[in-house]
Amino acid sequence: MKRVFDLILALFVFAVLAIPMGLVAVLVRLTSSGPVLYWSQRIGQNNRMFLMPKFRSMRVSTPQVATHLLTDPKSHLTPIGDFIRKSSLDELPQLFSVFAGCMSFVGPRPALFNQDDLVALRTAAQVHRLKPGITGWAQINGRDEIPIPDKVKLDEYYLKNQSFWLDIKIIFLTGFKVLLAKNVTH
Repeated sequence: MKRVFDLILALFVFAVLAIPMGLVAVLVRLTSSGPVLYWSQRIGQNNRMFLMPKFRSMRVSTPQVATHLLTDPKSHLTPIGDFIRKSSLDELPQLFSVFAGCMSFVGPRPALFNQDDLVALRTAAQVHRLKPGITGWAQINGRDEIPIPDKVKLDEYYLKNQSFWLDIKIIFLTGFKVLLAKNVTH
């Protein structure tokens, strides 16, 4: 049921946002050198690695670490990087990961390949069994401002309480958070 919902919603969102996605792609290409998409190595369901696309918001030479670990994250941004990150437009290519079955609309955000602490805590809490999501319970309850142990507790809450209606609530609240750019620090 969840997979069917993901596919229908992904088709709808893609149809509605295809033109804005095309515009973002053109803007990324015109304002910085390098590819339009950045393929990030992420940890997926059952701790399997997959490549997750995002519109590139950072310069090509940026180290592959969590943004908060960069000394000066803003210095690595492309000219439109700050805008597409704060508006979450950089996340739109993840629709293709939903189509491919690597991601769901709702689930824990996929960890970077080198976030061993997050992966270990999620594995201990059995959260690794979930398909990662474009948005999730932790995203609407703090996003970038949550320490990793608290993020895992929120992911565990989702694991234990997941339902169609909780997913709808998370998607709805995500829309508000994105529009308000709430809890986005970088």
